[in-house]
Amino acid sequence: MKLTILLAGENPPALRDDFGPYADKFKRMFLQADASFSFDQIEVHAGEKIPEPKELEAVIVTGSAAGVYDDLEWMEHLRVFIRKAHDANLPMLGICFGHQIIADALGGKVIKSPKGWGLGRHVYQMQTVPDFFPDSTENIAIAASHKDQVVTPPAGAKVFLSSNFTPNAGLLYANGTTMSMQPHPEFEIEYSGAIFELRRGNPLSEDEVEAAIKSLQNPIDNDLVGLALAGFFKSAKKLSR
Repeated sequence: MKLTILLAGENPPALRDDFGPYADKFKRMFLQADASFSFDQIEVHAGEKIPEPKELEAVIVTGSAAGVYDDLEWMEHLRVFIRKAHDANLPMLGICFGHQIIADALGGKVIKSPKGWGLGRHVYQMQTVPDFFPDSTENIAIAASHKDQVVTPPAGAKVFLSSNFTPNAGLLYANGTTMSMQPHPEFEIEYSGAIFELRRGNPLSEDEVEAAIKSLQNPIDNDLVGLALAGFFKSAKKLSR
């Protein structure tokens, strides 16, 4: 299966030498789960045109430093594509900003949360266990880095993942081919720590950043979630078109 990575952003310049392009994180995660995946990528945030859904096999909408409320032309093109992809049952996954803009495009509400930044290893409860997760999964721990949240899911979207801080952390859509999640399973532990360091002093305090970095000493479920997301795409492909 070819996954087309719709890049809504790039790694911060200060981290590119050490950690490479952002798209590589998704490639690593999915290839570790299943070596049969192949990839294409589109710099949506730079204005690159997105093909029509019928020309694609599956897509990932990535994280971004931008917010869905920013008045940026490329976001409107992305929203139009998301609606078409959803209606066409194209397998589609959103992560962080991707989670938010899919919800926004399909009628949900996203805001800059008054709770502030969610930073560090967050534990999320499974409200329902999708078929592509092991039946025994009760919760997952994943790195988070966000200040925006989906506060009202779109009609037909079911919350499968939540926490006290992020009640709508994972959404499954009624078509069975669209899903999204707020945390970052593609972030390696070292990269998460480096991202958190960039927040030190602006906008977060020393203590907040130290707590976020310390939280990474606890187990992270990236491998489990990577396998599950690979399973989602295989399941969604059977339902597509």
